Amino acid sequence: MADTLEDVQMDSQEIELETPASDVFMAPSVCKSDVLAGKSYSHFSPIPTQIAEDMTTECVLGVDEAGRGPVLGPMVYALFYLPIELHTSLLAETHHFDDSKVLTSEVRSNLMRKLCTKDTDLHTSCGWATRLMSARDIGAHMLQPNQYNLNAQAMDATINLIKEVMARGVNVTDIYIDTIGKPEIYQKKLERIWPTVRITVATKADSLYPAVSAASVCAKVTRDAALDVCYEPYQAAATKEDADAKKVIAWGSGYPSDTRTSTWLKQNMDPVFGWGNECRFSWATAKELLENKNPDIKVDWPVDDGDNSDLRMTDFFTSKGEGAGDELVDWFGKRVTDEMEVF
Repeated sequence: MADTLEDVQMDSQEIELETPASDVFMAPSVCKSDVLAGKSYSHFSPIPTQIAEDMTTECVLGVDEAGRGPVLGPMVYALFYLPIELHTSLLAETHHFDDSKVLTSEVRSNLMRKLCTKDTDLHTSCGWATRLMSARDIGAHMLQPNQYNLNAQAMDATINLIKEVMARGVNVTDIYIDTIGKPEIYQKKLERIWPTVRITVATKADSLYPAVSAASVCAKVTRDAALDVCYEPYQAAATKEDADAKKVIAWGSGYPSDTRTSTWLKQNMDPVFGWGNECRFSWATAKELLENKNPDIKVDWPVDDGDNSDLRMTDFFTSKGEGAGDELVDWFGKRVTDEMEVF
Protein backbone atom coordinates (compact mmCIF):
# COMPACT_ATOMS: atom_id res chain seq x y z
CA MET A 1 0.00 0.00 0.00
CA ALA A 2 1.37 3.41 -0.94
CA ASP A 3 2.41 5.63 1.94
CA THR A 4 0.53 8.71 0.83
CA LEU A 5 -2.42 7.33 -1.12
CA GLU A 6 -2.11 10.45 -3.29
CA ASP A 7 -3.61 8.74 -6.33
CA VAL A 8 -6.79 7.56 -4.63
CA GLN A 9 -9.72 9.32 -6.23
CA MET A 10 -12.86 9.85 -4.19
CA ASP A 11 -16.30 10.54 -5.57
CA SER A 12 -18.47 13.36 -4.24
CA GLN A 13 -20.39 11.09 -1.86
CA GLU A 14 -17.17 9.70 -0.33
CA ILE A 15 -15.76 13.21 0.06
CA GLU A 16 -18.93 14.36 1.79
CA LEU A 17 -18.80 11.44 4.25
CA GLU A 18 -15.17 12.29 5.04
CA THR A 19 -15.96 15.97 5.68
CA PRO A 20 -16.38 16.79 9.38
CA ALA A 21 -19.77 18.16 10.35
CA SER A 22 -19.89 21.54 12.02
CA ASP A 23 -21.37 19.98 15.16
CA VAL A 24 -19.06 16.96 15.49
CA PHE A 25 -18.85 15.65 19.05
CA MET A 26 -15.74 16.92 20.84
CA ALA A 27 -14.63 13.65 22.41
CA PRO A 28 -12.32 13.55 25.45
CA SER A 29 -9.69 12.07 23.14
CA VAL A 30 -9.19 15.54 21.64
CA CYS A 31 -6.62 17.60 23.53
CA LYS A 32 -6.87 21.01 21.89
CA SER A 33 -3.52 22.33 23.08
CA ASP A 34 -1.64 19.28 21.78
CA VAL A 35 -3.52 19.30 18.48
CA LEU A 36 -2.70 22.97 17.87
CA ALA A 37 0.94 22.41 18.87
CA GLY A 38 1.26 19.56 16.37
CA LYS A 39 1.94 16.96 19.05
CA SER A 40 1.13 13.27 18.81
CA TYR A 41 -0.42 11.72 21.93
CA SER A 42 -2.51 8.83 23.25
CA HIS A 43 -5.77 8.82 25.19
CA PHE A 44 -7.18 5.93 27.25
CA SER A 45 -10.67 5.73 28.66
CA PRO A 46 -11.11 4.40 32.20
CA ILE A 47 -11.56 0.62 32.38
CA PRO A 48 -15.35 0.12 32.21
CA THR A 49 -17.13 -0.90 35.39
CA GLN A 50 -18.25 -4.30 34.15
CA ILE A 51 -14.64 -5.29 33.40
CA ALA A 52 -13.06 -3.50 36.38
CA GLU A 53 -15.26 -5.49 38.78
CA ASP A 54 -13.80 -8.73 37.43
CA MET A 55 -10.48 -8.31 35.64
CA THR A 56 -10.53 -11.97 34.57
CA THR A 57 -13.37 -11.14 32.16
CA GLU A 58 -12.39 -12.34 28.69
CA CYS A 59 -12.45 -9.42 26.27
CA VAL A 60 -12.47 -8.95 22.54
CA LEU A 61 -10.52 -5.99 21.12
CA GLY A 62 -10.78 -4.31 17.72
CA VAL A 63 -8.46 -1.79 16.04
CA ASP A 64 -9.01 0.59 13.13
CA GLU A 65 -7.83 3.99 11.87
CA ALA A 66 -9.13 7.16 10.30
CA GLY A 67 -7.30 9.72 8.20
CA ARG A 68 -4.62 7.69 6.46
CA GLY A 69 -4.85 9.47 3.12
CA PRO A 70 -5.53 13.20 3.83
CA VAL A 71 -2.94 15.91 3.34
CA LEU A 72 -4.51 17.88 6.21
CA GLY A 73 -5.03 16.80 9.79
CA PRO A 74 -3.92 13.86 11.93
CA MET A 75 -4.23 10.15 11.43
CA VAL A 76 -5.94 8.49 14.38
CA TYR A 77 -5.68 4.87 15.47
CA ALA A 78 -8.31 3.59 17.87
CA LEU A 79 -8.95 0.38 19.76
CA PHE A 80 -12.18 -0.75 21.34
CA TYR A 81 -12.68 -3.59 23.81
CA LEU A 82 -15.56 -5.20 25.72
CA PRO A 83 -16.59 -8.59 27.18
CA ILE A 84 -16.75 -11.27 24.49
CA GLU A 85 -20.34 -12.19 25.26
CA LEU A 86 -21.47 -8.64 24.40
CA HIS A 87 -19.48 -8.33 21.19
CA THR A 88 -22.32 -8.85 18.74
CA SER A 89 -25.41 -8.28 20.88
CA LEU A 90 -24.41 -4.87 22.25
CA LEU A 91 -22.47 -3.39 19.34
CA ALA A 92 -24.18 -4.79 16.25
CA GLU A 93 -27.71 -5.61 17.39
CA THR A 94 -28.41 -2.91 20.00
CA HIS A 95 -26.40 0.08 18.77
CA HIS A 96 -25.83 -0.83 15.11
CA PHE A 97 -22.14 0.03 14.89
CA ASP A 98 -20.76 -0.27 11.37
CA ASP A 99 -17.80 0.85 9.31
CA SER A 100 -17.60 4.59 10.04
CA LYS A 101 -17.52 5.37 6.30
CA VAL A 102 -21.09 4.14 5.85
CA LEU A 103 -22.42 6.05 8.85
CA THR A 104 -23.35 9.72 8.76
CA SER A 105 -21.46 12.22 10.87
CA GLU A 106 -24.53 12.64 13.08
CA VAL A 107 -24.78 8.89 13.75
CA ARG A 108 -21.06 8.62 14.49
CA SER A 109 -21.19 11.55 16.91
CA ASN A 110 -24.24 10.15 18.70
CA LEU A 111 -22.57 6.76 19.18
CA MET A 112 -19.41 8.40 20.52
CA ARG A 113 -21.43 10.61 22.83
CA LYS A 114 -23.21 7.56 24.31
CA LEU A 115 -19.87 5.83 24.79
CA CYS A 116 -18.61 8.84 26.77
CA THR A 117 -21.80 9.33 28.83
CA LYS A 118 -21.82 7.79 32.30
CA ASP A 119 -24.32 5.07 33.17
CA THR A 120 -25.07 4.15 29.55
CA ASP A 121 -24.65 0.48 28.61
CA LEU A 122 -21.77 1.39 26.28
CA HIS A 123 -19.93 3.36 28.95
CA THR A 124 -20.24 0.67 31.64
CA SER A 125 -19.27 -2.21 29.34
CA CYS A 126 -16.80 -0.84 26.79
CA GLY A 127 -13.32 0.64 26.92
CA TRP A 128 -11.45 2.45 24.17
CA ALA A 129 -8.24 4.27 23.39
CA THR A 130 -6.80 6.42 20.62
CA ARG A 131 -3.39 7.37 19.28
CA LEU A 132 -3.45 10.71 17.48
CA MET A 133 -0.53 10.97 15.05
CA SER A 134 -0.15 14.62 14.11
CA ALA A 135 0.37 15.77 10.54
CA ARG A 136 3.61 17.42 11.64
CA ASP A 137 5.03 14.21 13.08
CA ILE A 138 3.87 12.04 10.19
CA GLY A 139 5.63 14.34 7.72
CA ALA A 140 8.78 14.69 9.84
CA HIS A 141 9.15 10.92 10.19
CA MET A 142 8.64 10.31 6.47
CA LEU A 143 11.10 13.04 5.46
CA GLN A 144 13.90 12.04 7.82
CA PRO A 145 17.04 10.45 6.24
CA ASN A 146 16.15 6.96 7.51
CA GLN A 147 12.52 7.13 6.49
CA TYR A 148 10.03 5.96 9.10
CA ASN A 149 7.23 5.21 6.67
CA LEU A 150 3.51 5.41 7.31
CA ASN A 151 3.01 1.64 7.50
CA ALA A 152 5.68 1.34 10.20
CA GLN A 153 4.25 4.30 12.12
CA ALA A 154 0.77 2.77 11.95
CA MET A 155 1.90 -0.68 13.10
CA ASP A 156 3.83 0.79 16.04
CA ALA A 157 0.80 2.87 17.06
CA THR A 158 -1.42 -0.23 16.99
CA ILE A 159 1.02 -2.43 18.93
CA ASN A 160 1.67 0.22 21.59
CA LEU A 161 -2.05 0.85 22.15
CA ILE A 162 -2.72 -2.86 22.65
CA LYS A 163 0.29 -3.27 24.94
CA GLU A 164 -0.86 -0.38 27.11
CA VAL A 165 -4.38 -1.77 27.50
CA MET A 166 -3.01 -5.19 28.41
CA ALA A 167 -0.57 -3.59 30.86
CA ARG A 168 -3.59 -2.14 32.65
CA GLY A 169 -4.78 -5.66 33.34
CA VAL A 170 -7.47 -6.09 30.67
CA ASN A 171 -7.75 -9.79 29.78
CA VAL A 172 -7.71 -9.59 25.98
CA THR A 173 -8.24 -13.02 24.41
CA ASP A 174 -9.34 -12.07 20.89
CA ILE A 175 -8.05 -9.29 18.63
CA TYR A 176 -9.48 -8.15 15.29
CA ILE A 177 -7.60 -5.61 13.18
CA ASP A 178 -8.22 -3.89 9.86
CA THR A 179 -5.10 -4.69 7.88
CA ILE A 180 -2.07 -2.60 6.99
CA GLY A 181 -0.59 -4.07 3.83
CA LYS A 182 -0.84 -7.86 3.42
CA PRO A 183 -3.02 -9.37 6.18
CA GLU A 184 -1.03 -12.58 6.56
CA ILE A 185 2.29 -10.76 7.11
CA TYR A 186 0.78 -8.35 9.63
CA GLN A 187 -1.00 -11.17 11.47
CA LYS A 188 2.18 -13.25 11.82
CA LYS A 189 4.00 -10.24 13.26
CA LEU A 190 1.30 -9.74 15.89
CA GLU A 191 1.13 -13.46 16.70
CA ARG A 192 4.84 -13.41 17.51
CA ILE A 193 4.16 -10.65 20.06
CA TRP A 194 1.04 -12.29 21.58
CA PRO A 195 1.23 -16.02 20.85
CA THR A 196 -1.58 -16.94 23.27
CA VAL A 197 -4.12 -14.47 21.86
CA ARG A 198 -6.45 -15.32 18.99
CA ILE A 199 -5.66 -12.71 16.34
CA THR A 200 -7.48 -11.99 13.09
CA VAL A 201 -6.16 -9.43 10.61
CA ALA A 202 -8.45 -8.88 7.65
CA THR A 203 -9.27 -6.51 4.85
CA LYS A 204 -12.50 -4.61 5.52
CA ALA A 205 -12.47 -5.80 9.13
CA ASP A 206 -14.38 -2.64 10.05
CA SER A 207 -17.43 -4.01 8.27
CA LEU A 208 -16.97 -7.62 9.45
CA TYR A 209 -16.29 -7.40 13.19
CA PRO A 210 -18.34 -5.13 15.51
CA ALA A 211 -15.38 -4.26 17.76
CA VAL A 212 -13.46 -2.98 14.74
CA SER A 213 -16.54 -1.05 13.60
CA ALA A 214 -16.71 0.61 17.01
CA ALA A 215 -12.97 1.39 16.86
CA SER A 216 -13.47 2.98 13.44
CA VAL A 217 -16.15 5.26 14.91
CA CYS A 218 -13.84 6.32 17.78
CA ALA A 219 -11.03 7.03 15.32
CA LYS A 220 -13.20 8.94 12.87
CA VAL A 221 -14.95 11.15 15.44
CA THR A 222 -11.60 11.94 17.08
CA ARG A 223 -10.03 12.87 13.74
CA ASP A 224 -13.00 15.00 12.67
CA ALA A 225 -12.99 16.91 15.96
CA ALA A 226 -9.21 17.37 15.79
CA LEU A 227 -9.50 18.66 12.22
CA ASP A 228 -12.03 21.21 13.45
CA VAL A 229 -9.58 22.31 16.15
CA CYS A 230 -6.84 22.74 13.52
CA TYR A 231 -9.19 24.89 11.48
CA GLU A 232 -10.22 27.22 14.32
CA PRO A 233 -7.21 29.61 14.15
CA TYR A 234 -7.72 30.14 10.41
CA GLN A 235 -11.44 30.73 10.85
CA ALA A 236 -10.82 33.17 13.70
CA ALA A 237 -8.31 35.12 11.62
CA ALA A 238 -10.65 35.19 8.63
CA THR A 239 -13.71 36.35 10.57
CA LYS A 240 -11.64 39.05 12.24
CA GLU A 241 -11.06 40.53 8.80
CA ASP A 242 -14.46 39.74 7.37
CA ALA A 243 -17.60 38.83 9.32
CA ASP A 244 -18.88 36.80 6.34
CA ALA A 245 -15.68 34.78 5.94
CA LYS A 246 -17.31 31.70 7.38
CA LYS A 247 -19.35 31.45 4.20
CA VAL A 248 -16.32 31.25 1.93
CA ILE A 249 -13.38 29.86 3.97
CA ALA A 250 -13.35 26.05 4.03
CA TRP A 251 -10.87 23.24 3.59
CA GLY A 252 -13.39 20.44 3.29
CA SER A 253 -12.37 16.86 4.05
CA GLY A 254 -8.61 17.40 3.99
CA TYR A 255 -8.15 14.88 1.16
CA PRO A 256 -6.07 15.87 -1.91
CA SER A 257 -8.87 14.94 -4.32
CA ASP A 258 -11.28 17.32 -2.55
CA THR A 259 -11.41 20.57 -4.56
CA ARG A 260 -12.07 22.57 -1.40
CA THR A 261 -8.88 21.20 0.17
CA SER A 262 -6.66 21.86 -2.85
CA THR A 263 -8.11 25.37 -3.22
CA TRP A 264 -7.54 26.14 0.45
CA LEU A 265 -3.94 24.92 0.25
CA LYS A 266 -3.23 27.22 -2.70
CA GLN A 267 -4.87 30.24 -1.11
CA ASN A 268 -3.33 29.83 2.36
CA MET A 269 0.26 28.96 1.54
CA ASP A 270 3.25 30.93 2.72
CA PRO A 271 5.76 30.82 -0.20
CA VAL A 272 8.62 29.81 2.10
CA PHE A 273 7.09 28.09 5.14
CA GLY A 274 4.00 26.59 3.53
CA TRP A 275 1.37 25.85 6.16
CA GLY A 276 1.08 25.09 9.84
CA ASN A 277 1.04 21.94 11.97
CA GLU A 278 -2.13 20.77 10.25
CA CYS A 279 -0.35 19.90 6.97
CA ARG A 280 1.57 16.74 6.02
CA PHE A 281 4.54 18.22 4.20
CA SER A 282 5.68 14.78 3.03
CA TRP A 283 2.60 14.44 0.81
CA ALA A 284 3.26 15.04 -2.89
CA THR A 285 0.35 17.50 -2.94
CA ALA A 286 2.11 19.82 -0.48
CA LYS A 287 5.60 19.38 -1.93
CA GLU A 288 4.48 20.13 -5.49
CA LEU A 289 2.60 23.27 -4.47
CA LEU A 290 5.63 24.63 -2.63
CA GLU A 291 8.07 23.83 -5.43
CA ASN A 292 5.85 25.23 -8.17
CA LYS A 293 4.90 28.40 -6.30
CA ASN A 294 8.42 29.76 -5.94
CA PRO A 295 10.98 27.54 -7.70
CA ASP A 296 13.66 30.22 -7.18
CA ILE A 297 13.39 30.05 -3.38
CA LYS A 298 15.67 27.27 -2.27
CA VAL A 299 17.71 26.54 0.81
CA ASP A 300 21.20 25.08 0.45
CA TRP A 301 22.38 23.38 3.60
CA PRO A 302 26.14 22.90 4.17
CA VAL A 303 27.40 19.39 3.60
CA ASP A 304 28.24 17.60 6.81
CA ASP A 305 31.65 16.02 6.34
CA GLY A 306 31.49 14.46 9.76
CA ASP A 307 34.37 16.52 11.18
CA ASN A 308 32.68 19.21 13.24
CA SER A 309 34.59 18.59 16.45
CA ASP A 310 36.35 21.96 16.34
CA LEU A 311 33.26 24.07 15.61
CA ARG A 312 32.19 26.65 18.19
CA MET A 313 29.08 28.80 18.40
CA THR A 314 31.20 31.93 17.83
CA ASP A 315 32.41 30.55 14.48
CA PHE A 316 29.02 31.47 13.02
CA PHE A 317 29.32 35.12 14.04
CA THR A 318 32.98 36.18 13.88
CA SER A 319 35.17 37.11 10.94
CA LYS A 320 37.96 34.80 9.78
CA GLY A 321 40.45 37.15 8.11
CA GLU A 322 43.85 38.19 9.40
CA GLY A 323 42.39 41.38 10.77
CA ALA A 324 39.81 39.58 12.81
CA GLY A 325 39.40 41.00 16.29
CA ASP A 326 38.51 39.48 19.58
CA GLU A 327 35.52 37.16 19.19
CA LEU A 328 33.64 38.57 22.16
CA VAL A 329 33.74 42.19 21.03
CA ASP A 330 32.93 41.13 17.46
CA TRP A 331 30.01 38.98 18.54
CA PHE A 332 27.28 41.26 17.17
CA GLY A 333 29.17 42.16 14.00
CA LYS A 334 30.47 45.57 15.11
CA ARG A 335 33.44 46.22 17.34
CA VAL A 336 32.91 47.97 20.63
CA THR A 337 35.63 50.64 20.76
CA ASP A 338 36.84 52.98 23.48
CA GLU A 339 35.18 55.86 21.66
CA MET A 340 31.70 54.25 21.87
CA GLU A 341 29.66 55.03 24.92
CA VAL A 342 28.71 51.93 26.83
CA PHE A 343 25.52 52.00 28.91
